[in-house]
Amino acid sequence: MLDPTPQATKTAIAPRRKEDFPEWYQQVIRAAELAEPSDVRGCMVIRPWGYGIWENMQRQLDRMFKATGHRNAYFPLFIPLSYFEKEAAHVEGFAKECAVVTHSRLEVNAEGRMVPASPLTEPLVVRPTSETIIGASYAKWVQSYRDLPILINQWANVVRWEMRPRVFLRTTEFLWQEGHTVHETEAEARAETKQMLDVYETFVRDHLAIPVFSGEKSESERFPGAVQTLCIEAMVQDRKAIQAGTSHFLGQNFARASGIQFQSRDGQQELAWTTSWGMSTRLIGTLIMAHADDDGMILPPRVAPTQIVIVPITPKEETRPAVFAAADELAAGLRTLSYQGAPLEVEVDRRDLGGGVKNWEWIKKGVPLRVELGPRDLESGNVAVSRRDQPVKTKQFLPRPELIERAVELLDSIQQNLFDRALQFREANTRVIDSREEFYNFFTPQDAGKPEIHGGFALAHWNGSRAVEEQIKNDLKVTIRCIPFDDPGNPVASGACIFTGEPSPRRVVWAKSY
Repeated sequence: MLDPTPQATKTAIAPRRKEDFPEWYQQVIRAAELAEPSDVRGCMVIRPWGYGIWENMQRQLDRMFKATGHRNAYFPLFIPLSYFEKEAAHVEGFAKECAVVTHSRLEVNAEGRMVPASPLTEPLVVRPTSETIIGASYAKWVQSYRDLPILINQWANVVRWEMRPRVFLRTTEFLWQEGHTVHETEAEARAETKQMLDVYETFVRDHLAIPVFSGEKSESERFPGAVQTLCIEAMVQDRKAIQAGTSHFLGQNFARASGIQFQSRDGQQELAWTTSWGMSTRLIGTLIMAHADDDGMILPPRVAPTQIVIVPITPKEETRPAVFAAADELAAGLRTLSYQGAPLEVEVDRRDLGGGVKNWEWIKKGVPLRVELGPRDLESGNVAVSRRDQPVKTKQFLPRPELIERAVELLDSIQQNLFDRALQFREANTRVIDSREEFYNFFTPQDAGKPEIHGGFALAHWNGSRAVEEQIKNDLKVTIRCIPFDDPGNPVASGACIFTGEPSPRRVVWAKSY
Protein backbone atom coordinates (compact mmCIF):
# COMPACT_ATOMS: atom_id res chain seq x y z
CA MET A 1 0.00 0.00 0.00
CA LEU A 2 1.15 3.53 -0.77
CA ASP A 3 0.63 6.30 1.77
CA PRO A 4 0.18 9.61 -0.17
CA THR A 5 1.02 11.79 2.84
CA PRO A 6 3.48 9.90 5.05
CA GLN A 7 3.92 10.90 8.68
CA ALA A 8 7.32 11.35 10.28
CA THR A 9 7.35 7.71 11.47
CA LYS A 10 6.35 6.30 8.08
CA THR A 11 7.79 6.10 4.61
CA ALA A 12 6.08 6.62 1.28
CA ILE A 13 6.93 3.10 0.13
CA ALA A 14 5.81 -0.04 1.89
CA PRO A 15 7.33 -2.51 2.35
CA ARG A 16 10.72 -0.97 2.97
CA ARG A 17 13.86 -2.16 1.20
CA LYS A 18 15.04 -4.27 4.11
CA GLU A 19 11.64 -5.90 4.54
CA ASP A 20 10.96 -7.10 0.99
CA PHE A 21 13.30 -5.76 -1.68
CA PRO A 22 11.50 -7.22 -4.75
CA GLU A 23 8.13 -5.82 -3.64
CA TRP A 24 9.73 -2.51 -2.63
CA TYR A 25 11.11 -2.27 -6.18
CA GLN A 26 7.66 -2.79 -7.70
CA GLN A 27 6.11 -0.20 -5.37
CA VAL A 28 8.76 2.42 -6.23
CA ILE A 29 7.89 1.96 -9.91
CA ARG A 30 4.22 2.33 -9.13
CA ALA A 31 4.63 5.34 -6.83
CA ALA A 32 6.90 7.17 -9.28
CA GLU A 33 4.56 6.37 -12.19
CA LEU A 34 7.44 4.96 -14.22
CA ALA A 35 5.74 1.96 -15.82
CA GLU A 36 3.12 -0.71 -15.30
CA PRO A 37 2.47 -4.26 -16.52
CA SER A 38 0.37 -4.43 -19.67
CA ASP A 39 -2.41 -6.83 -20.57
CA VAL A 40 0.12 -8.73 -22.68
CA ARG A 41 1.95 -11.07 -20.33
CA GLY A 42 5.54 -10.03 -19.75
CA CYS A 43 5.21 -6.66 -21.50
CA MET A 44 5.14 -3.22 -19.91
CA VAL A 45 3.62 0.19 -20.52
CA ILE A 46 6.32 2.81 -19.99
CA ARG A 47 4.54 5.88 -18.62
CA PRO A 48 5.63 9.44 -19.51
CA TRP A 49 7.88 9.91 -16.47
CA GLY A 50 9.67 6.62 -17.11
CA TYR A 51 9.88 7.29 -20.84
CA GLY A 52 11.28 10.75 -20.13
CA ILE A 53 14.18 9.07 -18.30
CA TRP A 54 14.71 6.74 -21.26
CA GLU A 55 14.62 9.67 -23.71
CA ASN A 56 17.38 11.41 -21.76
CA MET A 57 19.47 8.24 -21.67
CA GLN A 58 18.90 7.75 -25.38
CA ARG A 59 19.75 11.35 -26.27
CA GLN A 60 22.93 11.38 -24.21
CA LEU A 61 24.17 7.97 -25.33
CA ASP A 62 23.37 8.78 -28.95
CA ARG A 63 25.54 11.88 -28.72
CA MET A 64 28.38 9.73 -27.33
CA PHE A 65 28.00 7.16 -30.12
CA LYS A 66 28.12 9.81 -32.82
CA ALA A 67 31.21 11.34 -31.24
CA THR A 68 32.97 8.02 -31.91
CA GLY A 69 31.95 8.00 -35.58
CA HIS A 70 28.79 5.87 -35.46
CA ARG A 71 25.55 6.64 -37.29
CA ASN A 72 21.99 5.39 -36.82
CA ALA A 73 20.00 3.16 -39.17
CA TYR A 74 17.01 0.86 -38.88
CA PHE A 75 16.60 -2.82 -39.79
CA PRO A 76 13.54 -5.11 -39.94
CA LEU A 77 11.72 -6.40 -36.87
CA PHE A 78 11.17 -9.79 -38.54
CA ILE A 79 14.05 -12.14 -39.32
CA PRO A 80 13.72 -15.23 -41.56
CA LEU A 81 14.30 -18.42 -39.59
CA SER A 82 16.88 -19.50 -42.18
CA TYR A 83 19.10 -16.56 -41.15
CA PHE A 84 19.33 -17.89 -37.62
CA GLU A 85 20.08 -21.39 -38.82
CA LYS A 86 23.29 -20.15 -40.44
CA GLU A 87 24.87 -19.45 -37.04
CA ALA A 88 24.36 -22.56 -34.89
CA ALA A 89 25.79 -21.28 -31.59
CA HIS A 90 23.75 -18.08 -31.87
CA VAL A 91 20.42 -19.77 -32.55
CA GLU A 92 21.01 -22.30 -29.77
CA GLY A 93 21.63 -19.47 -27.31
CA PHE A 94 18.36 -17.69 -28.15
CA ALA A 95 16.10 -20.57 -29.21
CA LYS A 96 14.06 -20.74 -26.00
CA GLU A 97 13.47 -16.97 -26.01
CA CYS A 98 12.31 -16.57 -29.62
CA ALA A 99 8.80 -15.52 -30.64
CA VAL A 100 7.96 -16.89 -34.09
CA VAL A 101 5.40 -15.69 -36.65
CA THR A 102 4.02 -18.57 -38.72
CA HIS A 103 0.84 -17.11 -40.30
CA SER A 104 -0.53 -13.95 -41.87
CA ARG A 105 -4.17 -12.79 -42.11
CA LEU A 106 -7.01 -13.46 -39.71
CA GLU A 107 -10.34 -14.98 -40.69
CA VAL A 108 -13.56 -15.69 -38.81
CA ASN A 109 -14.15 -19.43 -38.44
CA ALA A 110 -17.46 -21.29 -38.13
CA GLU A 111 -17.59 -20.61 -34.40
CA GLY A 112 -17.18 -16.87 -34.96
CA ARG A 113 -13.59 -16.78 -33.67
CA MET A 114 -10.66 -15.01 -35.32
CA VAL A 115 -8.05 -17.57 -36.45
CA PRO A 116 -4.77 -17.36 -38.42
CA ALA A 117 -5.54 -18.17 -42.03
CA SER A 118 -2.49 -18.09 -44.28
CA PRO A 119 0.72 -20.00 -43.38
CA LEU A 120 3.95 -18.20 -44.26
CA THR A 121 6.33 -19.85 -46.68
CA GLU A 122 9.05 -19.41 -44.04
CA PRO A 123 8.59 -18.68 -40.32
CA LEU A 124 9.75 -15.25 -39.18
CA VAL A 125 11.48 -14.70 -35.84
CA VAL A 126 10.59 -11.47 -34.01
CA ARG A 127 14.06 -10.04 -33.43
CA PRO A 128 15.69 -11.02 -30.13
CA THR A 129 18.82 -9.30 -31.49
CA SER A 130 19.79 -8.33 -35.03
CA GLU A 131 23.20 -9.79 -35.90
CA THR A 132 21.81 -12.09 -38.59
CA ILE A 133 19.46 -9.67 -40.40
CA ILE A 134 22.01 -6.84 -40.28
CA GLY A 135 24.70 -9.22 -41.49
CA ALA A 136 22.61 -9.90 -44.62
CA SER A 137 22.68 -6.19 -45.46
CA TYR A 138 26.37 -5.84 -44.67
CA ALA A 139 27.17 -8.73 -47.03
CA LYS A 140 25.68 -6.63 -49.85
CA TRP A 141 27.37 -3.41 -48.81
CA VAL A 142 30.91 -4.72 -48.32
CA GLN A 143 32.93 -5.53 -51.44
CA SER A 144 36.34 -4.00 -50.77
CA TYR A 145 38.51 -2.92 -47.86
CA ARG A 146 37.61 0.60 -49.00
CA ASP A 147 34.03 -0.03 -47.78
CA LEU A 148 35.26 -0.54 -44.22
CA PRO A 149 34.74 0.14 -41.43
CA ILE A 150 30.95 0.16 -41.16
CA LEU A 151 29.90 1.79 -37.88
CA ILE A 152 26.13 1.60 -37.38
CA ASN A 153 23.77 1.67 -34.40
CA GLN A 154 20.02 1.21 -34.25
CA TRP A 155 17.48 2.20 -31.60
CA ALA A 156 14.76 -0.44 -31.57
CA ASN A 157 12.57 -2.82 -29.61
CA VAL A 158 13.34 -6.52 -29.24
CA VAL A 159 11.36 -9.52 -28.05
CA ARG A 160 12.67 -12.29 -25.80
CA TRP A 161 10.08 -14.61 -24.32
CA GLU A 162 10.71 -14.29 -20.60
CA MET A 163 9.50 -16.98 -18.20
CA ARG A 164 9.74 -14.78 -15.10
CA PRO A 165 9.23 -11.15 -16.20
CA ARG A 166 9.97 -8.15 -14.00
CA VAL A 167 9.29 -4.57 -15.11
CA PHE A 168 12.38 -2.97 -16.68
CA LEU A 169 14.74 -5.77 -15.61
CA ARG A 170 13.29 -8.59 -17.69
CA THR A 171 10.33 -8.05 -20.00
CA THR A 172 9.20 -9.90 -23.10
CA GLU A 173 9.50 -6.71 -25.14
CA PHE A 174 11.98 -3.99 -24.25
CA LEU A 175 13.71 -1.00 -25.79
CA TRP A 176 17.40 -0.83 -26.49
CA GLN A 177 20.16 0.18 -28.83
CA GLU A 178 22.35 -2.28 -30.67
CA GLY A 179 25.54 -1.32 -32.42
CA HIS A 180 26.87 -3.49 -35.26
CA THR A 181 30.22 -2.80 -36.87
CA VAL A 182 32.42 -4.39 -39.55
CA HIS A 183 36.21 -4.07 -39.71
CA GLU A 184 39.11 -4.91 -41.94
CA THR A 185 41.32 -6.39 -39.20
CA GLU A 186 40.99 -8.29 -35.95
CA ALA A 187 42.88 -5.56 -34.11
CA GLU A 188 40.42 -2.88 -35.28
CA ALA A 189 37.42 -4.97 -34.23
CA ARG A 190 38.88 -5.68 -30.80
CA ALA A 191 39.66 -1.98 -30.33
CA GLU A 192 36.05 -1.15 -31.27
CA THR A 193 34.74 -3.68 -28.74
CA LYS A 194 36.75 -2.10 -25.93
CA GLN A 195 36.01 1.46 -27.04
CA MET A 196 32.25 0.93 -26.83
CA LEU A 197 32.51 -0.73 -23.42
CA ASP A 198 34.41 2.38 -22.28
CA VAL A 199 31.55 4.54 -23.62
CA TYR A 200 29.07 2.51 -21.55
CA GLU A 201 31.23 2.72 -18.44
CA THR A 202 31.54 6.49 -18.81
CA PHE A 203 27.79 6.90 -19.32
CA VAL A 204 26.77 4.75 -16.36
CA ARG A 205 29.36 6.33 -14.07
CA ASP A 206 29.04 9.99 -15.07
CA HIS A 207 25.38 10.20 -16.10
CA LEU A 208 23.65 7.56 -13.96
CA ALA A 209 25.99 8.01 -10.97
CA ILE A 210 26.58 4.25 -10.68
CA PRO A 211 30.07 2.74 -10.22
CA VAL A 212 30.76 -0.44 -12.17
CA PHE A 213 33.33 -3.17 -12.57
CA SER A 214 34.36 -3.60 -16.20
CA GLY A 215 35.88 -6.72 -17.62
CA GLU A 216 35.38 -9.87 -19.66
CA LYS A 217 32.69 -12.50 -19.31
CA SER A 218 33.75 -16.09 -18.71
CA GLU A 219 33.25 -18.50 -21.60
CA SER A 220 29.98 -19.84 -20.17
CA GLU A 221 28.52 -16.32 -19.88
CA ARG A 222 29.46 -15.09 -23.36
CA PHE A 223 26.95 -13.82 -25.88
CA PRO A 224 25.92 -16.75 -28.13
CA GLY A 225 28.28 -16.91 -31.09
CA ALA A 226 30.78 -14.36 -29.75
CA VAL A 227 34.52 -14.89 -29.40
CA GLN A 228 34.71 -12.47 -26.47
CA THR A 229 32.10 -10.59 -24.43
CA LEU A 230 33.05 -7.52 -22.38
CA CYS A 231 30.68 -6.14 -19.77
CA ILE A 232 30.07 -3.64 -17.00
CA GLU A 233 28.53 -4.88 -13.73
CA ALA A 234 26.77 -2.71 -11.16
CA MET A 235 25.88 -3.50 -7.54
CA VAL A 236 22.39 -2.53 -6.37
CA GLN A 237 21.06 -2.08 -2.87
CA ASP A 238 20.24 -5.73 -2.15
CA ARG A 239 23.90 -6.44 -2.97
CA LYS A 240 23.14 -8.29 -6.20
CA ALA A 241 24.73 -7.54 -9.56
CA ILE A 242 23.08 -6.19 -12.68
CA GLN A 243 24.75 -6.48 -16.07
CA ALA A 244 24.48 -2.87 -17.22
CA GLY A 245 25.96 -3.13 -20.70
CA THR A 246 27.81 -5.54 -22.99
CA SER A 247 30.15 -5.30 -25.97
CA HIS A 248 30.94 -8.35 -28.10
CA PHE A 249 33.89 -9.21 -30.31
CA LEU A 250 32.31 -11.61 -32.80
CA GLY A 251 35.50 -12.54 -34.61
CA GLN A 252 34.65 -13.83 -38.10
CA ASN A 253 31.81 -16.11 -36.93
CA PHE A 254 28.91 -13.95 -38.11
CA ALA A 255 30.81 -12.75 -41.17
CA ARG A 256 31.25 -16.37 -42.21
CA ALA A 257 27.57 -17.16 -41.59
CA SER A 258 26.34 -14.06 -43.45
CA GLY A 259 28.95 -13.98 -46.19
CA ILE A 260 30.52 -10.64 -45.24
CA GLN A 261 33.77 -10.70 -47.20
CA PHE A 262 35.89 -8.19 -49.04
CA GLN A 263 38.81 -7.83 -51.40
CA SER A 264 41.84 -7.06 -49.26
CA ARG A 265 44.63 -4.58 -49.99
CA ASP A 266 46.65 -7.35 -51.66
CA GLY A 267 43.71 -8.51 -53.79
CA GLN A 268 42.68 -11.54 -51.73
CA GLN A 269 39.11 -12.36 -50.61
CA GLU A 270 38.90 -12.19 -46.82
CA LEU A 271 36.19 -12.52 -44.20
CA ALA A 272 35.45 -9.34 -42.25
CA TRP A 273 35.69 -8.94 -38.48
CA THR A 274 32.52 -7.83 -36.67
CA THR A 275 31.31 -6.52 -33.30
CA SER A 276 28.01 -5.85 -31.59
CA TRP A 277 27.15 -3.98 -28.40
CA GLY A 278 23.98 -3.03 -26.55
CA MET A 279 22.30 -1.33 -23.61
CA SER A 280 18.58 -1.34 -22.78
CA THR A 281 15.72 -0.07 -20.62
CA ARG A 282 17.11 -2.46 -18.00
CA LEU A 283 19.19 0.58 -17.02
CA ILE A 284 16.05 2.22 -15.61
CA GLY A 285 15.62 -0.77 -13.31
CA THR A 286 19.29 -0.46 -12.38
CA LEU A 287 18.77 3.22 -11.53
CA ILE A 288 15.86 2.37 -9.25
CA MET A 289 17.68 -0.40 -7.42
CA ALA A 290 20.88 1.63 -7.08
CA HIS A 291 19.51 4.98 -5.88
CA ALA A 292 15.86 4.84 -4.73
CA ASP A 293 14.98 4.88 -1.03
CA ASP A 294 11.97 4.11 1.13
CA ASP A 295 10.27 7.33 0.01
CA GLY A 296 10.54 6.58 -3.71
CA MET A 297 12.77 7.29 -6.68
CA ILE A 298 15.94 9.39 -6.52
CA LEU A 299 17.07 10.58 -9.93
CA PRO A 300 20.56 11.74 -10.90
CA PRO A 301 20.08 15.26 -12.31
CA ARG A 302 21.68 14.36 -15.65
CA VAL A 303 18.85 11.98 -16.60
CA ALA A 304 15.91 13.50 -14.67
CA PRO A 305 13.04 14.58 -16.98
CA THR A 306 12.50 17.53 -14.62
CA GLN A 307 15.51 18.75 -12.65
CA ILE A 308 13.75 21.41 -10.58
CA VAL A 309 10.07 21.52 -9.63
CA ILE A 310 8.54 24.66 -8.12
CA VAL A 311 5.61 23.93 -5.83
CA PRO A 312 3.43 27.01 -5.19
CA ILE A 313 1.82 26.96 -1.74
CA THR A 314 -1.53 28.79 -1.88
CA PRO A 315 -3.64 28.08 1.21
CA LYS A 316 -5.98 30.95 0.30
CA GLU A 317 -7.49 31.61 -3.10
CA GLU A 318 -6.61 35.30 -3.05
CA THR A 319 -2.88 34.49 -2.77
CA ARG A 320 -2.79 32.38 -5.93
CA PRO A 321 -2.16 35.08 -8.57
CA ALA A 322 0.81 36.61 -6.77
CA VAL A 323 2.36 33.27 -5.82
CA PHE A 324 1.97 31.84 -9.31
CA ALA A 325 3.39 34.98 -10.86
CA ALA A 326 6.46 34.74 -8.60
CA ALA A 327 6.81 31.01 -9.39
CA ASP A 328 6.67 31.68 -13.12
CA GLU A 329 9.24 34.45 -12.81
CA LEU A 330 11.57 32.16 -10.87
CA ALA A 331 11.08 29.35 -13.41
CA ALA A 332 11.87 31.73 -16.27
CA GLY A 333 15.09 32.75 -14.56
CA LEU A 334 16.12 29.14 -14.00
CA ARG A 335 15.30 28.17 -17.60
CA THR A 336 17.90 30.62 -18.87
CA LEU A 337 20.52 28.28 -17.39
CA SER A 338 22.20 25.41 -19.21
CA TYR A 339 22.93 22.11 -17.49
CA GLN A 340 25.24 19.60 -19.13
CA GLY A 341 24.79 21.17 -22.53
CA ALA A 342 20.97 21.39 -22.45
CA PRO A 343 18.46 23.91 -21.08
CA LEU A 344 17.58 23.35 -17.44
CA GLU A 345 14.26 21.45 -17.14
CA VAL A 346 12.00 23.33 -14.71
CA GLU A 347 8.33 22.70 -13.96
CA VAL A 348 5.80 24.79 -12.02
CA ASP A 349 3.20 22.53 -10.43
CA ARG A 350 -0.01 24.53 -10.98
CA ARG A 351 -2.41 21.71 -10.09
CA ASP A 352 -5.28 22.48 -7.73
CA LEU A 353 -3.98 20.23 -4.97
CA GLY A 354 -2.65 20.76 -1.48
CA GLY A 355 1.03 21.62 -1.22
CA GLY A 356 1.77 18.55 0.88
CA VAL A 357 0.20 16.18 -1.63
CA LYS A 358 2.07 17.75 -4.53
CA ASN A 359 5.34 17.76 -2.60
CA TRP A 360 5.11 14.05 -1.84
CA GLU A 361 4.30 13.17 -5.43
CA TRP A 362 7.52 14.85 -6.56
CA ILE A 363 9.47 13.18 -3.76
CA LYS A 364 8.28 9.77 -5.01
CA LYS A 365 9.17 10.70 -8.60
CA GLY A 366 12.70 11.56 -7.49
CA VAL A 367 13.03 15.13 -8.81
CA PRO A 368 16.50 16.34 -7.73
CA LEU A 369 15.43 19.80 -6.43
CA ARG A 370 12.05 20.82 -5.00
CA VAL A 371 11.34 24.51 -4.42
CA GLU A 372 8.40 25.61 -2.26
CA LEU A 373 7.08 29.13 -2.70
CA GLY A 374 4.21 30.57 -0.64
CA PRO A 375 2.78 33.94 0.50
CA ARG A 376 5.33 34.32 3.30
CA ASP A 377 8.16 33.71 0.82
CA LEU A 378 6.91 36.64 -1.27
CA GLU A 379 7.47 38.86 1.77
CA SER A 380 10.86 37.42 2.72
CA GLY A 381 12.17 37.02 -0.82
CA ASN A 382 13.31 33.48 0.06
CA VAL A 383 12.26 30.04 -1.14
CA ALA A 384 12.49 26.64 0.60
CA VAL A 385 14.80 24.31 -1.35
CA SER A 386 14.90 20.55 -0.74
CA ARG A 387 17.41 18.13 -2.25
CA ARG A 388 16.17 14.62 -3.03
CA ASP A 389 19.50 13.12 -1.97
CA GLN A 390 18.90 14.40 1.59
CA PRO A 391 16.20 13.47 4.14
CA VAL A 392 12.82 14.61 2.80
CA LYS A 393 12.17 17.03 5.65
CA THR A 394 15.49 18.84 5.14
CA LYS A 395 15.10 22.35 3.72
CA GLN A 396 17.43 25.19 2.88
CA PHE A 397 16.11 28.74 2.59
CA LEU A 398 17.67 30.77 -0.20
CA PRO A 399 16.92 34.16 -1.75
CA ARG A 400 15.43 33.65 -5.19
CA PRO A 401 18.36 35.28 -7.04
CA GLU A 402 20.79 33.07 -5.10
CA LEU A 403 18.88 29.94 -6.09
CA ILE A 404 19.25 30.89 -9.75
CA GLU A 405 22.92 31.60 -9.18
CA ARG A 406 23.52 28.26 -7.41
CA ALA A 407 21.11 25.91 -9.21
CA VAL A 408 23.72 24.23 -11.41
CA GLU A 409 26.10 23.91 -8.47
CA LEU A 410 23.38 22.20 -6.40
CA LEU A 411 22.55 19.78 -9.20
CA ASP A 412 26.22 18.91 -9.67
CA SER A 413 26.48 18.30 -5.93
CA ILE A 414 23.50 15.90 -6.00
CA GLN A 415 24.95 14.03 -8.99
CA GLN A 416 28.30 13.59 -7.27
CA ASN A 417 26.76 12.68 -3.92
CA LEU A 418 24.68 9.90 -5.48
CA PHE A 419 27.77 8.42 -7.11
CA ASP A 420 29.84 8.69 -3.92
CA ARG A 421 27.06 7.04 -1.93
CA ALA A 422 26.74 4.18 -4.41
CA LEU A 423 30.51 3.71 -4.52
CA GLN A 424 30.74 3.65 -0.72
CA PHE A 425 27.97 1.04 -0.61
CA ARG A 426 29.71 -1.13 -3.18
CA GLU A 427 33.06 -0.91 -1.43
CA ALA A 428 31.47 -1.77 1.92
CA ASN A 429 29.91 -4.88 0.39
CA THR A 430 32.82 -6.12 -1.72
CA ARG A 431 35.13 -8.62 -0.04
CA VAL A 432 38.43 -10.21 -0.96
CA ILE A 433 37.97 -13.92 -0.21
CA ASP A 434 40.77 -16.49 0.05
CA SER A 435 39.06 -19.73 1.05
CA ARG A 436 36.17 -21.90 -0.10
CA GLU A 437 34.64 -21.88 3.39
CA GLU A 438 34.67 -18.09 3.60
CA PHE A 439 33.17 -17.90 0.10
CA TYR A 440 30.25 -20.18 0.96
CA ASN A 441 29.64 -18.37 4.25
CA PHE A 442 29.64 -15.01 2.46
CA PHE A 443 26.78 -16.05 0.19
CA THR A 444 24.80 -18.04 2.77
CA PRO A 445 22.41 -16.18 5.13
CA GLN A 446 23.65 -16.42 8.69
CA ASP A 447 20.35 -15.08 10.07
CA ALA A 448 17.18 -16.24 8.30
CA GLY A 449 15.33 -13.19 9.61
CA LYS A 450 17.88 -10.76 8.14
CA PRO A 451 18.82 -11.97 4.66
CA GLU A 452 20.21 -8.53 3.80
CA ILE A 453 23.24 -9.02 6.04
CA HIS A 454 24.98 -11.44 3.65
CA GLY A 455 26.30 -11.35 0.13
CA GLY A 456 27.67 -8.73 -2.19
CA PHE A 457 30.64 -8.93 -4.56
CA ALA A 458 33.31 -11.52 -3.81
CA LEU A 459 36.78 -11.13 -5.31
CA ALA A 460 38.23 -14.60 -5.43
CA HIS A 461 40.76 -16.59 -7.43
CA TRP A 462 39.42 -19.10 -9.97
CA ASN A 463 41.27 -21.58 -12.15
CA GLY A 464 39.15 -21.02 -15.29
CA SER A 465 37.21 -24.27 -14.92
CA ARG A 466 33.66 -24.33 -16.28
CA ALA A 467 32.87 -27.23 -13.94
CA VAL A 468 33.72 -25.05 -10.94
CA GLU A 469 31.42 -22.31 -12.28
CA GLU A 470 28.54 -24.76 -12.64
CA GLN A 471 29.07 -26.17 -9.15
CA ILE A 472 28.99 -22.73 -7.53
CA LYS A 473 25.94 -21.76 -9.58
CA ASN A 474 24.11 -24.92 -8.50
CA ASP A 475 25.11 -24.61 -4.85
CA LEU A 476 24.68 -20.88 -4.27
CA LYS A 477 23.08 -19.33 -7.41
CA VAL A 478 26.28 -17.30 -7.67
CA THR A 479 28.01 -16.64 -11.00
CA ILE A 480 31.14 -14.96 -12.29
CA ARG A 481 29.99 -11.47 -13.21
CA CYS A 482 33.22 -10.46 -14.89
CA ILE A 483 36.93 -11.04 -15.09
CA PRO A 484 38.06 -7.47 -14.37
CA PHE A 485 40.61 -5.73 -16.55
CA ASP A 486 42.49 -4.67 -13.45
CA ASP A 487 42.73 -6.66 -10.22
CA PRO A 488 40.81 -4.73 -7.54
CA GLY A 489 41.35 -7.26 -4.80
CA ASN A 490 45.02 -8.04 -4.91
CA PRO A 491 48.11 -6.06 -5.90
CA VAL A 492 49.66 -9.42 -6.87
CA ALA A 493 47.45 -10.73 -9.65
CA SER A 494 48.30 -14.44 -9.64
CA GLY A 495 47.34 -16.85 -6.89
CA ALA A 496 45.59 -20.15 -6.25
CA CYS A 497 41.96 -21.04 -7.04
CA ILE A 498 40.06 -21.16 -3.75
CA PHE A 499 38.02 -24.15 -4.95
CA THR A 500 40.70 -26.40 -6.46
CA GLY A 501 44.06 -25.05 -5.30
CA GLU A 502 45.20 -24.85 -8.93
CA PRO A 503 46.97 -21.77 -10.31
CA SER A 504 44.82 -18.71 -10.99
CA PRO A 505 45.96 -15.73 -13.09
CA ARG A 506 43.72 -13.21 -11.28
CA ARG A 507 40.72 -12.68 -9.06
CA VAL A 508 37.26 -12.54 -10.63
CA VAL A 509 34.03 -10.91 -9.45
CA TRP A 510 31.41 -13.33 -8.11
CA ALA A 511 27.86 -12.35 -7.14
CA LYS A 512 24.21 -13.25 -7.25
CA SER A 513 22.55 -11.36 -10.06
CA TYR A 514 19.39 -10.27 -11.81
